[in-house]
Amino acid sequence: MKRVSVYMLVVISSLLLIMTGCGKEKEVSTTSDEGPKEKTLRVVTDAAYAPFEYLEGDKIVGFDVDFINAVAKEAGYKVEIEHVGWDPIFVEIESKRADLAVSAITVNDERKQSYDFSVPYFLSTNKILVPEKSDVESGEDLKGKKIAVQTGTTGQEAVEALFGKNHKDIKKFENNNLAIQELLKGGAEAVVADNTVVEEYVKNNPDQKLKVVEDSSSFEEEFYGVLFPKGSELKADFDKAINTMLDNGKYAEIYKKQFGTDPDIETVKAQQ
Repeated sequence: MKRVSVYMLVVISSLLLIMTGCGKEKEVSTTSDEGPKEKTLRVVTDAAYAPFEYLEGDKIVGFDVDFINAVAKEAGYKVEIEHVGWDPIFVEIESKRADLAVSAITVNDERKQSYDFSVPYFLSTNKILVPEKSDVESGEDLKGKKIAVQTGTTGQEAVEALFGKNHKDIKKFENNNLAIQELLKGGAEAVVADNTVVEEYVKNNPDQKLKVVEDSSSFEEEFYGVLFPKGSELKADFDKAINTMLDNGKYAEIYKKQFGTDPDIETVKAQQ
């Protein structure tokens, strides 16, 4: 009887060791497969600003979308991008309901008082969109003409700098799509907006017989940045990631895919 008990004890002990070993192996494997989880950030945008951010069905696409996804990945974050409209972007960031915003947002001194910006990532300037037969050749030629702009943008500021704030001939719209529609139906004789926006529109809509007029003396260079709440700890991580992408060719790859040309990285970096 004693012999049988010892035998059974050995068998039970062996089984326990095997089970324990299996349990340990499973635990290690699970930890190894999952690894540390990345933090997901809420990003807000105005998805009515092609080619930077716009809707294809329910999906937000565009240069800024590809850019911020790549930057976040480089910085070790995941992002969820939400379309909220232009003015709400600033409300969401100032109230810290969103972690950051990307929406072709020009860096300027007034905005810096309320928000933090990343290092610049895009060079832009305002240009004039007019019908092909228009006699407009400069900003000064817009005098006496109805001009459509997106409210709250540097396009509005640029025109107001030429003709005065709240001038009767400046027509303000919620987004550039509406401003362009006003031009097409004859309610305005010109649209002033970021160069890439109007250039892409002309390229993609040749049947509408429009042209783009450049006037570097009236419209200065601008630079876009990622917008953060004041004092955000994310800024340092994103600055580093943006510079890494500017240096390693990833930014140029995204830019060329969207616009078909090489970016002026030297000028962008000089603004830092």
